[in-house]
Parts: sequence; structure tokens; C-alpha cells
Amino acid sequence: MEALAGDQLTKGMLSLIENNKANPSMESLSYIAEQLGVEMSELMEEVSTQELQEVLENAEKLVNTADVDFDSITDEYEQIIALISPYVEKLTQGYEAARLLDIYSRSLYLEKRDGWQEISNKAAQLYDQMNIIPRLASLGIFRSMVKFTEHDYESALSILLKERSEIEARNGFIDPLTRLDFDYYEAVLHYAVGNADDAIRVMNEGIEFSKEKQVFYRIDHLYRLATIHAMMNEDIEAMEYYERKLLLYGEFADDEEVIFFTKYTKIHYLTSRQHAYMEASELLDEYLSDDSANNSNTPYILMEKGKVLYGLGKYKNALSCFGQVTIADYIHHPFDLSIFYEKDAYAALCHLALGNETEAIRSIDLAVKNVSVMPRTPYKDFIMKTYELIRSK
Repeated sequence: MEALAGDQLTKGMLSLIENNKANPSMESLSYIAEQLGVEMSELMEEVSTQELQEVLENAEKLVNTADVDFDSITDEYEQIIALISPYVEKLTQGYEAARLLDIYSRSLYLEKRDGWQEISNKAAQLYDQMNIIPRLASLGIFRSMVKFTEHDYESALSILLKERSEIEARNGFIDPLTRLDFDYYEAVLHYAVGNADDAIRVMNEGIEFSKEKQVFYRIDHLYRLATIHAMMNEDIEAMEYYERKLLLYGEFADDEEVIFFTKYTKIHYLTSRQHAYMEASELLDEYLSDDSANNSNTPYILMEKGKVLYGLGKYKNALSCFGQVTIADYIHHPFDLSIFYEKDAYAALCHLALGNETEAIRSIDLAVKNVSVMPRTPYKDFIMKTYELIRSK
């Protein structure tokens, strides 16, 4: 109290102000704010820090509920908007304000409401003022991935590189988790725009950094990227190396999604790169007979099943299978999209084998239309070769 009072106020006056028995003049209020190292507006806020903490706690619970099972989201984001909306104009200072604005802006975007960008920028400014780098980086990555979901891959990469360079320029130290987040998303986006060399460089830097620091956050995602890259380049040794790494990680972490990925890549490699349909069929039957098979990956499995049926000459069954394949709303990367666009190329081959030339042409034209804006991949090459084959006949 004595330190706060300094030489301009008395402890008695401060006590009266603190207990709401006296109102300070603007001059006194300015002096108190200066002594405390805060803005005057913070002392005049109608909402207490404790109240904001309670609102934030409830908002975080709703966010966690949505994050745990994205497929089962009901109205969590609408609840978040309703919860935070009355406080938005009063969120001017402090971590609670920044985090609430952050959550609010993301919820507005996910509910397709206007104004989320302005709120997001305000949250970023507060994080920046307080030097809360992990949150600032997370917000920058989110804004980048908004463009990614719009399939504006060049803009997504540009935003991410700008956010990363600004943070790295201002801060001598970036925590390992933030560094690995940047590495992973940068590699993903370099691949998305066709910059394979840059993607490999950043991906390998992330893997080496993870090993060096013994921080294995994002390591499974980086290994997945490495596996897919090795597969597309038919580097069998590298592909098997990363698959082993992923399997060890999946078993250690009891991560069914990672274990599924290792099984899927084996089947996918046999159908897409080796055209070894009988061997792929055996692995697929083995996977489907496993009671723990992950049903959330059904579109990927249906694609492989359809390709196997095509390869075994069961064209009608294959067409039925491809007809059930849907591209989930969360799939946006050109590699994943190109994998699914192949279904129309395979359907075209099935129609051709059955003598349905009109349907064959319709299907392959659709595949070419969808894949035309994608960067070059083996999947795009397959579609274009199939187009040439069908048109030649």
C-alpha cells in the first residue's frame, strides 16, 4: 500500500478507494494505473478478472468437448458465442481477454459468422503485447489453415511463413512445441503447392529437432508425411523405415489412428504403386476381420476395396464400392483429394471393361476436372494416363 501510494496519495485514501468508499479523480486514477503498470481502462472495467476467469473456464470446457470428438459436435460453438458475446466490447486487457477473443473468433468462423477476422486480430495484438508466443503462433496457424480449407494453398503458405518469420524475428527463443507446429504445417503447405524440396527440408528439420530435444510432439504427423513422400517416390527402404517408426510410436502411445495408418499404407502401396491386387486383397481382408478396425476411416478403406475389386476383374462390385466413397468435409490437402479423385478414373476403367463407353467418358472427364488444379502426384499422373487411354479407345 505504501509503495502504491508513493508521494501523491496516502494509504488511507487508497483504502477508501479500494473499499468503494471514495472515488478517485482522473488524475489519481491515472497515477494508480501508472504505479500498477496497467492501462486506466483496466481499472475502470465493469467486469472483474474473477468473472472473466469463470467465463473462460466454461468456454474452455466447451472447446475441449468439441475437440475430443469432432464428429459428435452439436451446438458447442453456438454456446461459446452466446457465452462470450456479452463481454466482447469489454475485453481489452490481460490473458483472459485475449484467450476469450481467440476462442470467440474461431467459433464465429466455424459457425460461418461475419467479423471473426477483426476479433482474431484483436486477440493476436493482446497475445503479442504480453509476449505469449505459443498462443500467438496457434492463432497465426489457424488463420493460415482457414485459407487451406478454402483450397487457396498459396495464400495459406504465405500467411504461415509471414507469421513464423515475424515471431522468429521478435523472439530469440521459441518453445519446442511451437517450433514443431510451424515445421509440420509448413511442410504440409509446401507439399500442397508443389514445393516438394522445401517440404522435405522442413520435414527433416522437424524430425531431427524432435530427436535432438527429445520432444516427440508432432513426430507421428511428420513420420506420416515422410512415409507418403517415400511411397510416392517408390523409396521402399525409407517407406519401411518410417512405417516401423510409426508402428512403434502407435503401440507405445496406444494410438489406433497411427496403427491404422501403417496398415493402410501397405494396402495403398500395393494397389496404387505395385498393382498387386491379390496381395492387397489378403491384407484388406485381414484388416476388415479385425474387430478393432477403425470405422472412421471407411472412405479410405472403400477406395482400396474398390481398387482391389477392379484389379481382380469384379467391375460391377468395384463400381458399387466406388459409389459409396464420399470425401469428408475435413479433407483438404491435394494429396488426399487426389487419392479420392482417382475413384472416378477407376470407375471409368470399370465402365470401359463393361462396354459402357459413355459412362467411362463421363467418369474420366469428372476425374480430370477435379484433379486439374492439383500439383503433380502419382495419383494425378494415373488419372491423366487413364484419360488418354479412354479417349484413344
